[in-house]
Amino acid sequence: MSAEENIPVFPELTIQDIFNCQISSWYPKFSNISMKTTIIRPLPAAFREYLQADGVFPPIGSNDSEDGQEPDDDIENSSGSDESLLNNTFSFPDLDKTIRTVIEDYGAVFPKLNWSSPKDAQWILSTSEFLRCSSPADVYLSLKASDFIHHDLDPTSAFEGIRDPNPVYDLELALRKWYHFDRSREMRCFVRDRTLIGISQRDAVYYDFLFSSSMPETIMQTIQTFWERDIRDQYGSTSSYVVDVLLTRDFKRLHIVDFNPFIAKTDPLLFTYDELRTIFISSREPPFAPVVRIIDNPAHPYANVNAPRYQHNMVPLDALALSHGRNRADFANALAEAVKEANSASA
Repeated sequence: MSAEENIPVFPELTIQDIFNCQISSWYPKFSNISMKTTIIRPLPAAFREYLQADGVFPPIGSNDSEDGQEPDDDIENSSGSDESLLNNTFSFPDLDKTIRTVIEDYGAVFPKLNWSSPKDAQWILSTSEFLRCSSPADVYLSLKASDFIHHDLDPTSAFEGIRDPNPVYDLELALRKWYHFDRSREMRCFVRDRTLIGISQRDAVYYDFLFSSSMPETIMQTIQTFWERDIRDQYGSTSSYVVDVLLTRDFKRLHIVDFNPFIAKTDPLLFTYDELRTIFISSREPPFAPVVRIIDNPAHPYANVNAPRYQHNMVPLDALALSHGRNRADFANALAEAVKEANSASA
């Protein structure tokens, strides 16, 4: 068997490699080239319990109600019988205050936990602007309604495949300044053994301007230069990772969006990990340049021209129908009542 055949599809990672990808680890190093972020920790002891509790509801006192009515007043005055709401004892006044201060400073925020953001929970928010949170309740509800963030609540999931069986970590809440940015300029970069091997378009949509004769080369050169100058020697001990970046409008500079572990559950997008392994092997023979992949035509097999993001995580149509004409509190009550009736019918 040749040496190349012995190279596994995935590099062996350590517990530190996973920790290096949590936002509190990398953001302080790269705050000058990333979006503004406030990291809140430690969080209240009951915060994890709140996120794991049944039902989707905001903690008491977190709603910026226009009429001054608190969420618990809504619960007492509603006709629903949502047991999870009626038994809601979660309240985080100090955290609410911190979140409000950050929102006042940033205008609006995009929340995430240590590693994951609630990108599958847009349906719970009352805005069409993607995950734009303008109150503590928005932040809590987006996290509460998300399946994605449960990855961060469970150590066996967060550290899946890592040999250390008992990782210890504290939950943290990151509030990132909300921006409206063009997702066509977002790229995912794959680094293995301190070599930038692949760059993939992040948004699986065909953009004709990306497929001009010079654009792939421009993207590669900008990212390669930036990575060599600002990331490679600053990131830390981890030699293999995935970094998401956002190119500026002139494609001459970029901002760091996030870091992810080089593992199977990190989406390879327009690559496969077998292909990335082959590219990594070829990178050992100079000259080498990172492989750039973009959606090059509307019929590309990965092009989701009309498909919404995270469509497999979206709210069911029945729940969407229940939400029509209702505010958040009424919708929560109606949804809980519908679930209770369904459970009774199937009992």
